[in-house]
Amino acid sequence: MARHLITSAIPYINGVKHLGNLVGSQLPADLFARYMRARGHEVLFLCATDEHGTPAELAAAKAGQPVADYCAEMHRVQADLAAGFRLSFDHFGRSSSEENRRLTQHLAVTLFEAGLIEERTERQVYSVADGRFLPDRYIEGTCPNCGYEKARGDQCENCTKQLDPTDLIDPRSAISGATDLEVRETKHLYLLQSKLRDRLAAWIDEQADWPVLTTSIAKKWLFDGDGLQDRGITRDLDWGIPAQFEGAPWSGMEGKVFYVWFDAPIEYIACAAEWAAAQGLADADWERWWRTGRGAGDVRYTQFMGKDNVPFHTLSFPATLIGSGEDWKLVDYIKSFNYLNYDGGQFSTSQGRGVFMDDALEILPADYWRWWLLSRAPESQDSEFTWEAFQTDVNKDLADVLGNFVSRVTKFCRSKFGEAVPEGGAWGERERQLIADLSEGLARYEAAMDAIAIRRAAQELRALWVLGNEYLQEAAPWAAYKEDPDRAAAVIRLALNLIRVYAVLSQPFIPDAAATMRRALGTEDANWPGDMEAALGALAPGHAFEVPDVLFRKITEEERDTWQARFAGGRG
Repeated sequence: MARHLITSAIPYINGVKHLGNLVGSQLPADLFARYMRARGHEVLFLCATDEHGTPAELAAAKAGQPVADYCAEMHRVQADLAAGFRLSFDHFGRSSSEENRRLTQHLAVTLFEAGLIEERTERQVYSVADGRFLPDRYIEGTCPNCGYEKARGDQCENCTKQLDPTDLIDPRSAISGATDLEVRETKHLYLLQSKLRDRLAAWIDEQADWPVLTTSIAKKWLFDGDGLQDRGITRDLDWGIPAQFEGAPWSGMEGKVFYVWFDAPIEYIACAAEWAAAQGLADADWERWWRTGRGAGDVRYTQFMGKDNVPFHTLSFPATLIGSGEDWKLVDYIKSFNYLNYDGGQFSTSQGRGVFMDDALEILPADYWRWWLLSRAPESQDSEFTWEAFQTDVNKDLADVLGNFVSRVTKFCRSKFGEAVPEGGAWGERERQLIADLSEGLARYEAAMDAIAIRRAAQELRALWVLGNEYLQEAAPWAAYKEDPDRAAAVIRLALNLIRVYAVLSQPFIPDAAATMRRALGTEDANWPGDMEAALGALAPGHAFEVPDVLFRKITEEERDTWQARFAGGRG
């Protein structure tokens, strides 16, 4: 048994997330966490809401709420939606927690004492109309890199280039739309990332198994142009972790907070402390996951994120941990994703474009979405959600293949043998061939899951479902029953056991359907099949079962057209 620390990129607090956000971090992280637990490993799966910075302040102002109240409300909303999608976090924390404040300030002091933080006077955009500086998302304009006209002052969501507000062309206030802007001097703390470039480059070079997408983005930031730049880690904002505090080795930072991209990744660690506190555990219980000198050296740490988050997780956050000189656990593997686009355009939270998590759950249960999103995960390139593809895949994979197998087997058994595993008959050559094919398919499925090759894993899982259907069609127990009831009993007994195997193997992808299959079979046994022959005999003759309700229903063309029209104009 191994120990796996798994984190998903923490979502901004500013509203309900869309399906592109979901498949770009949280959902594949949950798939991997569920799989690792199913294989018997110890897992700590952490996520949180990212509650600081301009996104929180702007969203709260738009909602007409104090920012603290808004964040508390939206944390509950996001936690409920995560539960609705069956995301199995061990803890879903908050970056506004006391644990994160304490740890962020501690690391800032440690970095300062190591000579890696210095005060700098810089020029920033000031809005005369708003009477304040406009950091990050408080300012919008045209991206100087790609020409996107709605770029924000921290990053262009179109080309992912990291920006400073002064980089924007034709800037305007995101608060009032005012263009009466000035550039004024203000003092801030800078993390001297440039001093750590060689150490970061050497560390990244050691990660030979990282996805090409991850390493290519990291190396671009390290070496392109002038290379890795020092980064301001404070902002002129009211909401956030105070940059001036008791014990700080600097002065003059009153009224400033730490930059959200400094404190947000630290929340991964703080989240573990929150988890331990919520469980009534000691510090040692979370430190064994995060401090290499206290047991975390044996932990395998995997992060999941969209490609726009890669620079911060491969460079800025590791720079914080490496620069501290303390024994923090560094990530072992970063699974990054391209974008899931929506019906010819981009998903966008700010523009309300696409299908959002709450709307999705209103339409269909979580498993329908989980299966489609994971089986179409944008791993090697951007992918696109269309209603036609969604309907086709759900109907073909879930209803026609898996659902059809479960229904045919259980209903036939009930009609001919009753609601219990039948006895009689023996396996023959066809069953031995099926066991061999299932064993080989299982090995391919496990290899894909171990490698976090998500689309390939989905293909291998579906192939296992197909094997059962092909066997059932060839063995034809409905025909065999007329002349040889014992032969039909042997086929159905194997098929009922195969449903249990499918429930176990499918659980990481479609946990609700897996639970339904296990309940119908009257078993909570979720042991991963080691020996396929033994697994297909786990439910003995006489074991009672029930015929479940329809596992997956088909999506009609009328429904598809209705949903496509409903979401054509974006989120209201």
